[in-house]
Amino acid sequence: MSDSQDEKLEKAAAWLREADGLLITAGAGMGVDSGLPDFRGQEGFWRAYPAFRHHGFSFEDMANPARFAEHPKLAWGFYGHRLKLYRETVPHEGFAILRRWADHMPHGAFVFTSNVDGQFQKARFDEDRVHECHGSIHTLQCLNVCTNDTWSAMQFLPLVNEETSKLGSPMPRCPRCGALARPNILMFGDWAWVDVPYEKQRQRLAAWISTVPKLVVVELGAGKALPTVRRFSERNARQRLIRINLREPDANPLHGVGFKGAAAATLKLLDAQL
Repeated sequence: MSDSQDEKLEKAAAWLREADGLLITAGAGMGVDSGLPDFRGQEGFWRAYPAFRHHGFSFEDMANPARFAEHPKLAWGFYGHRLKLYRETVPHEGFAILRRWADHMPHGAFVFTSNVDGQFQKARFDEDRVHECHGSIHTLQCLNVCTNDTWSAMQFLPLVNEETSKLGSPMPRCPRCGALARPNILMFGDWAWVDVPYEKQRQRLAAWISTVPKLVVVELGAGKALPTVRRFSERNARQRLIRINLREPDANPLHGVGFKGAAAATLKLLDAQL
């Protein structure tokens, strides 16, 4: 017999009170409450980017390095629009709740996220305590990988035509060879992603986990379609996983408890319980 909602809330709150370190694992559902688009399904993607319906391109088609070689203005229109959107987005209050919980724990928090939006850093989480397993849109690399160097996208100010979704401003270039630059993000069919910065993040995360005796994992908006985050949560949960998911909240009792709900609203519920 499964626990009631109240029993799960009390169990999760007890874990949070007892923990000396908070591992936050996050997927795309974490950003939806901040107003970021959900690309789930073809229609969801085309609602966010109607111009791509005309081209017949899916999210998987656009999130592919081949598009930068074949349709550079379209590819950078897509990523340029997202970059501008992420820069303008204000993280929802769930981020502040997580940070406040971590402030009361001796070992603080570390973030493992598949999101490339930089929202945790924007919400004032320590940059050295974030592992972006799929990279970051705020960093660039050479499309031809003439070097394993990456660099900040801060100087790139994209102007995108809303009707055509094409980039209207100059495209970023590699400062070393002059070739087209691309986001330093792991895409579909991507054999040229420069993962050097994220391997260093991974090493820092592994070292941190090894120092935390009483770890609690809070997973937010991580689905089964790309289960990277869910699997990472389960591997590290030590039977103390708090899974928050609007569509797929099921959690094996061996791992922890699951809550069906949006990230911000459920974090508020848990915060009230604390």
